[in-house]
Amino acid sequence: MELKVDGKTAYVMTLGRELDPSKLSAIFIHGTGLDHTVWTLPMRYFARHGRNVVAVDLPGHGRSEGPPLESIEDMADWVARVLVAAGVKQAAIIGHSMGSLVAFETVVRHPKCARALALLGISAPMPVHDQLLEAAKADDHAALDMLTIWSHSHVGQVGGVGTPGLWMTGGNMKLLERAGAGVIHAGLKACNDYGDGSDRALQIKCRTLVILGSRDVMTPSRVGNHLGKLIPEAEIVVMNNCGHAMLTERPNEVLDALIKIV
Repeated sequence: MELKVDGKTAYVMTLGRELDPSKLSAIFIHGTGLDHTVWTLPMRYFARHGRNVVAVDLPGHGRSEGPPLESIEDMADWVARVLVAAGVKQAAIIGHSMGSLVAFETVVRHPKCARALALLGISAPMPVHDQLLEAAKADDHAALDMLTIWSHSHVGQVGGVGTPGLWMTGGNMKLLERAGAGVIHAGLKACNDYGDGSDRALQIKCRTLVILGSRDVMTPSRVGNHLGKLIPEAEIVVMNNCGHAMLTERPNEVLDALIKIV
């Protein structure tokens, strides 16, 4: 589905279904350089179980018109405008990696639009290594290599995937390679600039789920765990031996956790 947001095309995947105002809704937000396709499994499940599902392509990503937005705050306000454009008054807001910061900030800035919140692979602050930022700024393929390697645990890198025929690191790389010039750097810089989320966490009043990977080197679980404990109604799930790319490393476990809240 194509929407007009700020006069530009914003693409959202609804699995070809019309949004029904009588149903509960869920919106899914991807990470840096990725797109709506990372949410295919949970979208299909929740659509089949009576939910409106909306997976966005953030500006400059996937099929949404650019340029990419430069801050998490701007992305959060954009997500709120997408909900209005889609006719969704309230939704469970789910985000992974950069998308988790966007989901987090959306609920802080627009609390009335959230009935629940799920944060996958979050840390706030979310610092980005200088070498990664520099490579991304130069549109050097080394940035994609670093993102792919650091996002996966050892198990993910050697092919320990439960989905037959899926090459985790190769698929992640191909998706990142589709990102336009400057898109990955903009996302990484936005994450790096976001800062400490402790004060913001205390403002969140809706039911919240925090999903972390014990082997996540991109957003270490100890930081996400600290943030989750500050959110008044948060449940924290830590997946053992799981890296940052939990949507491909542990798709079924992630879905099982999301079912509790979405």
